Amino acid sequence: MPYDDSPPPTRRARPLSVAAALAAVCLTAAGCGGGPEADGAGAVSPRPGADAASSTAPTPTGKQPEPSGTASSSDSGSGSGTGSAKPLPKGPLTGRTVVIDPGHNPRNRDHTREINEKVDIGTGRKECDTTGTSTDDGYAEARFTLDVSHRLRTLLEAEGARVRLTHDADRPFGPCIDERARIGNEAKADAVVSVHADGSAVGNRGFHVILPAAVKGGGADTSKIVKSSADLGARIAGHFVRTTGSAPSNYIGGNTGLDTRNDLGGLNLSTVPKVFVECGNMRDPKDAALLTSASWRQKAAQGLTDGITSYLKG
Repeated sequence: MPYDDSPPPTRRARPLSVAAALAAVCLTAAGCGGGPEADGAGAVSPRPGADAASSTAPTPTGKQPEPSGTASSSDSGSGSGTGSAKPLPKGPLTGRTVVIDPGHNPRNRDHTREINEKVDIGTGRKECDTTGTSTDDGYAEARFTLDVSHRLRTLLEAEGARVRLTHDADRPFGPCIDERARIGNEAKADAVVSVHADGSAVGNRGFHVILPAAVKGGGADTSKIVKSSADLGARIAGHFVRTTGSAPSNYIGGNTGLDTRNDLGGLNLSTVPKVFVECGNMRDPKDAALLTSASWRQKAAQGLTDGITSYLKG
């Protein structure tokens, strides 16, 4: 089936109070389980990007669709992040920098040797990146994360924020998880959000936000960002519930929508507030029906925007 990636009209974020954001979910994070590894670790040099043409995972019909969302051009800043070239309006987030990290890369599947190379994540070593998951009919997580990230960028820029993406399908693979963390650090981002979708068992439904644990070892030290990241994550979770109508995960986080992990390099190596958001479970048919819906993805982007805006204005 074809997937509609066309973004609906933008609406401005509607930030809520701290109390309202936290009312939807408690701030208590539960134990670990399932999830991504497309972010964070040691200090290796960025891999060269030989092909600058955008690409996404093929649809079930075998066609290569255009990347969804707003087109971007290379940002003048450091790293491989990309941002919009258009002038930004004045808004509540003027002067703030947000880095969006679309999980995985559509081309990772063609570079298994490179993405399997291990990098330092401060507390050990992990693969550079992974291919991510997909729905049963082939809608790839990497395509989903780019679509939501484009929508999120448009909404945040409408609020005046300077937004950067860690990648925009503009390189052959990656960036590796350590480079993803470094892009946010070097941008001195006020907030970093890594967008993902989970690949769990059928019947496991809902979203969860992954928070950094207190980690200190090797190149990792999260002591300065644990509290602020928990605040960011709780606000995103509260707004995500309200805007999308999706419930917190029924299989991770004890129904809080929050999970704390110490094994993700993108969190371990971050020096700025950062969270991962698993927007739903691609392997469950009911969640997959939401994730493949353009209108729901717009709601997801709006929920993320509202949570980020609430955090940055708080």
